[in-house]
Amino acid sequence: MFIVLLYVAAVGAASALGILIIRRQTKGSGSIWTNLAMKRRLEPYLFLLPTMLLLLLMFGYPLINSIFMAFQNYKLTQVSKIHFNGLDNFRKLFSETDISLIIKNSLVYVVISVGGQFILGMTLAMALNKQFPFRGVYQAIVFLPWSFSAFVIGLMHRWSFNGEYGVVNDLLLKFNLIGEKIAWLGTPGFSLAVVIIAMIWMGIPFFAIMILAALQSIPMDIYEASYIDGCGPIRRFTKITFPYIKPTVIITVLLRTIWIFNSFDLIVVITNGGPANTSQTLPSYMYTKAFSSYDFGLASALGVVLMTTLVIYVTLFLKVTDYNKAGSF
Repeated sequence: MFIVLLYVAAVGAASALGILIIRRQTKGSGSIWTNLAMKRRLEPYLFLLPTMLLLLLMFGYPLINSIFMAFQNYKLTQVSKIHFNGLDNFRKLFSETDISLIIKNSLVYVVISVGGQFILGMTLAMALNKQFPFRGVYQAIVFLPWSFSAFVIGLMHRWSFNGEYGVVNDLLLKFNLIGEKIAWLGTPGFSLAVVIIAMIWMGIPFFAIMILAALQSIPMDIYEASYIDGCGPIRRFTKITFPYIKPTVIITVLLRTIWIFNSFDLIVVITNGGPANTSQTLPSYMYTKAFSSYDFGLASALGVVLMTTLVIYVTLFLKVTDYNKAGSF
């Protein structure tokens, strides 16, 4: 109820402020056409003010508070000893025994997951862009993984790769591909691979949907002209298809990289970071520190590091890919 009242008050205050600005800007500005032009110029800001104010209230305070906690000795098990400790949390974070392994796991997890989703999603989109019987039914089936929650997908893969009664071991034994059962979730290397498989399976439909939409927006007369000019399939893809869908590919890769880098739910559900942190990534490690060790100071410090890393990544990625020039012919 308090949040609703706060939101109503924020919307009212922002709207009143916007109207006041418009009146002051248009007062005595001359003809009616000048007033209309000024109102149209200020109208977007009036509509954006409530949303921006709401974001500031709902997300700004937690963000600022977490940054403050990153420089505090903030443990829920020692509430009476909360105090500012400078950079101690960051020193403690980078002096952790397994931090290099966790960073390596994070990079492997993100690179392989995004790469696998992109390749398989692109292949699926190219296939679905063709006309064939029951294409709509097939689209509905292959897009189903995107409708499942990460918790459900995590449970599915945890049960499927269970070392004792999992269906994966059962199938591999029946086809004589392995001689004995494999403890997928208890073996270093295999545990992280299971999480990557689950993430790839879950994210393929997102790439497929985005790229398929971009493919269907390409004018067909350009392809017809390429057939007349005798272009082959490879040249047609590199000179026509990919340049048209490049903006969509860039933004999709960027979004999925951010989401996968920040995700921890699959890891927590499938392996819980084990065995011995061999499937732990930075976000799941942050979750473990916050809700297992109750060290919110160290977890906040790790959150600040993750946020800074993502800001640098987004800036460099958009610069390297020339996103502003993507799609220009």
